[in-house]
Amino acid sequence: MEGINDINIAEIPGIPASEAVTAEQLIAAYRQLIDRAHLHGIKVAGATITPTEGLWLYSERTEAIRQAVNRWIRTSGAFDAVIDFDAAVRDPARPSRMRPDFDPGDHIHPNDAGNAAMAEAIDVKIFAPK
Repeated sequence: MEGINDINIAEIPGIPASEAVTAEQLIAAYRQLIDRAHLHGIKVAGATITPTEGLWLYSERTEAIRQAVNRWIRTSGAFDAVIDFDAAVRDPARPSRMRPDFDPGDHIHPNDAGNAAMAEAIDVKIFAPK
């Protein structure tokens, strides 16, 4: 579950545009992590990035990147397992936002109920030896 800070950093006033990350750059970083882990026999579970609408750093640009990265995480087959934290905590009526009952007010870090929903989204069978 890496990437949200990378996506949001360029939205901070005063941060140079050169710090902006693209979905392609994040995906390349994920591939590098996966490849390096696999070289050592380590399995890698990818987790989707949770919604952030309402966060002061949220923008159409950040949401488009988040959506593109999540689509890749879900469909690429690059990970040994996928945990869909986005689906676990997003508001069905407004998928770019966290469910109100999971949002402590900062629009990015889930509260205890949100963390419990994320924990429930993990299929513990992915950790079983094969």
